[in-house]
Amino acid sequence: MAHPDFPLFRWLLLAVVLVLLFALPAPVAAEVKAVKIVGGLDHPWSMVFLPDGEILVSERPGTLRRIHNGELLKAPVSGLPEIEEHGQGGLLGLALHPQFAANRWLYFAYAGQGKGGYSTHLARGQYQDGALSKVQTLFEATPKSFAGQHFGGRIVFDRAGYLYLTLGDRGERDNAQMLENHAGSLIRLHDDGRIPADNPFANTPAAKPEIYNYGHRNMQGIALHPQTGQIWTCEHGPQGGDEINIERAKANYGWPVITYGEEYGGGDVGTGITAKEGMEQPVLYWTPSIAPSGMTFYSGDKYPGWQGSLLVGSLKFERVSRVTLDGDRFVSEENLLDHAIGRIRDIQQAPDGYLYVLTDEGNGGLYRLE
Repeated sequence: MAHPDFPLFRWLLLAVVLVLLFALPAPVAAEVKAVKIVGGLDHPWSMVFLPDGEILVSERPGTLRRIHNGELLKAPVSGLPEIEEHGQGGLLGLALHPQFAANRWLYFAYAGQGKGGYSTHLARGQYQDGALSKVQTLFEATPKSFAGQHFGGRIVFDRAGYLYLTLGDRGERDNAQMLENHAGSLIRLHDDGRIPADNPFANTPAAKPEIYNYGHRNMQGIALHPQTGQIWTCEHGPQGGDEINIERAKANYGWPVITYGEEYGGGDVGTGITAKEGMEQPVLYWTPSIAPSGMTFYSGDKYPGWQGSLLVGSLKFERVSRVTLDGDRFVSEENLLDHAIGRIRDIQQAPDGYLYVLTDEGNGGLYRLE
């Protein structure tokens, strides 16, 4: 019976609205599939898209492969320096100079050997028709170590033309809090390897002048925010505590003093605290760990509603995480491609607006998301 204070015609109107509402089909989430472009890649790590449509892919054992018109060319790129495949190290991140079309500079990070072991090196060479020339080593992280983990190795340029390289703690966690070495830091350089005069520790006695910020464990993803121009990274925690961070000059990101992870096998890292004055908090952290890898912001038009999303690859769960943000604030997360194609090592947006992923396998592949 209608409520006496609610006229009959309003009840009828409400009934019509409800009928129409329930008659509409429920919204269906977009189905994303991975279309294989090429296989036969040996633990691919990073990719770049050249203006002529060619794709270059780094393979961790030390080769740089060419993909042209959807075909993996047999001959790798020539002219690389000596690259050491040592544990997690090898040929790692790639980046094109912002004016690549004019100067042809290709930048790459790799594990190099020297006194005391191995460390992450940064080099560049001019690329043309499958060959590198004028190869120059721009930077070598110190100290070197015989440990096989946490090389970092992602590269990005900002809008001002500065180059950023991620460096892991090499398994010696306390070094990440010490400015006297490069371990666990984000470094910033000019495109020719010179140290910017305004780097935050350039005039700090005993500090490594290349350091932009510090307190990281192992950053394996880096991306430039398309609206703000800020540098964002993702990094591996220990057992849990993987992080997404916004990179700020001179900031301390806390490892190993603060973390949302725990020791492998259980137990607190250090004193077990998750926050401390003067140390940055992540935008998002994952517990349990997803083992985050490459990342990119989406700014194209191929996936409606994804503009501004942050896409992060997951090695452990073999998926892509699509993170929705409100400015600098985490809103929600959607998981894609769960265990569909393997361990996701890198994800990047190509000039055609599609997202491409690499799988970290002995027979790894390049896939396009559709």
